Amino acid sequence: MAKIFSVLGRARIARVVNPLGRSLVRAGVSPDVVTVIGTCGVLVGALGFVARGHIFIGLVVITISVCTDMVDGAMARARGYSTPFGAFLDSTMDRIADAAVFGSVAYWEGTSGHPVAMAAALICLAAGQVVSYAKARAQSVGIDCNVGIAERAERLVIIGVGALLFCLHVPYVFDIALWVLAALSLFTAGQRIVHVYRQAAGQRTPLGTPAPERTEQRR
Repeated sequence: MAKIFSVLGRARIARVVNPLGRSLVRAGVSPDVVTVIGTCGVLVGALGFVARGHIFIGLVVITISVCTDMVDGAMARARGYSTPFGAFLDSTMDRIADAAVFGSVAYWEGTSGHPVAMAAALICLAAGQVVSYAKARAQSVGIDCNVGIAERAERLVIIGVGALLFCLHVPYVFDIALWVLAALSLFTAGQRIVHVYRQAAGQRTPLGTPAPERTEQRR
């Protein structure tokens, strides 16, 4: 359900971000600048608001900032090319943003007397990083790893919906969302490990010979 929701949401948002991306390219703005600005916005929303318990304001700031992840992609398409550094920067900034979001949630849960929910947030943080790393590491040895039921978009949708329902005073829903997301993230990490194991079955890399590498380009 989260995957369907994220796909539909991206399709609707694309109608807005594609013209915006073309306008920014014509103005001479680099997609890399937009990527960094979006990450800074997530840091402000997470560390400045969520960590202090201002969940609704933090949710709004983070949601707006995360949308820049689609804007920089639209800019790259409008420009007609991508760069290796752009892809590297985009992926790195995503990891920083995700760590800020779940780290801030864990801090808030811990300081507000909810250690069990804090543990769930920490599992989400760690498992989410493993999920992303597994894909990147697989690509570095020439294996596609676009599998899993809780990729980055789905993780953000689940935590966002849980936070929104919390702001609407629905009891226990945020803690439940964290534990569901923790379980899905761990399962996704396992899915990717199994997928790469199957794809790499029978392959051998002679010692002293570097594994094949694949460069991921910006969307």
